[in-house]
Amino acid sequence: MSKISLSTAWNAKKKKDAELIVEEIRDAGFDSIELYFTLSKDVVDGISSIIKRGDITVKTLHNYCPIPEEIKPNQVSPDYYPLSSLDEDERKKGILYTKQTIEKAQELGAKAVVIHCGRVDAKDHSKKLIALYEEGKVSTNEFRKIRDDMFLSRKAISEGHMNASLKSLDELNSFASKKGIIVGIENRFYFMEMPSIDEIGIILAEFKGSSISYWHDTGHAQVNESLGFARHIDFLDRYAGQMAGIHLHDVKGTEDHLAPGQGDFDFSLLVPYLKPDIIKVIEAHDVASKDDLKHAREYLQKTLDGVI
Repeated sequence: MSKISLSTAWNAKKKKDAELIVEEIRDAGFDSIELYFTLSKDVVDGISSIIKRGDITVKTLHNYCPIPEEIKPNQVSPDYYPLSSLDEDERKKGILYTKQTIEKAQELGAKAVVIHCGRVDAKDHSKKLIALYEEGKVSTNEFRKIRDDMFLSRKAISEGHMNASLKSLDELNSFASKKGIIVGIENRFYFMEMPSIDEIGIILAEFKGSSISYWHDTGHAQVNESLGFARHIDFLDRYAGQMAGIHLHDVKGTEDHLAPGQGDFDFSLLVPYLKPDIIKVIEAHDVASKDDLKHAREYLQKTLDGVI
């Protein structure tokens, strides 16, 4: 079977039964999974039973998992309680539910938990930039002004949020270390989300040699490059040495979460940066068919030959 896992982001939106979710993933050729942040407690409990039967393994969980019972399914988000929040009650709830995800990861025999570090509380115009990009207006003054204003507004207020995020991560690192779970800090899609490319470096320097590691997302990095925020290869050049895992999904323009092979990203770019022990997860959404995923698995096994 595959050495690459598949995220339940692919089919859990349409299927709410653990047996059906796992059966479909196995039919696509995968015997290990990542549990996405959209799974209820009942579904996670059901998958736990399947694990005990030996029918599937879980490599990773994506925070928060399962969904905290006080959050409505249509409001679910990894940043519902931001770890960067300046509201202490909100930030502490984020820590509480992240700890619960880490505990669940240990219980299920997973290796890592993927987390978001929150956001800067400034207006995010990423969607405006995406619309202009899709209209072919990247080189216009309008595009450049919006992007430059976003850089300035983020920089003006990011320090407080960064300090809050570091405080949260310090507590989570101590907790995860005792549980034997890696905490993967994921590079983000929207500009006001944390961490930025530079903030990743601050976090990794602060927690060097700890349970805190880098988690690379191919789609997010490529969209960052397309919008002029950071080059994809710079994420890899700077942080691959501290990379615990990677979300593999393709991009067409600024549309990401396609199955590898469905878009325009050249996955051979990753080869120099991927060690065999790095956790590899396809994070395609439900636009991908089962056949798309079978092709993606074969495509990645060929393209990443020697590092899977």
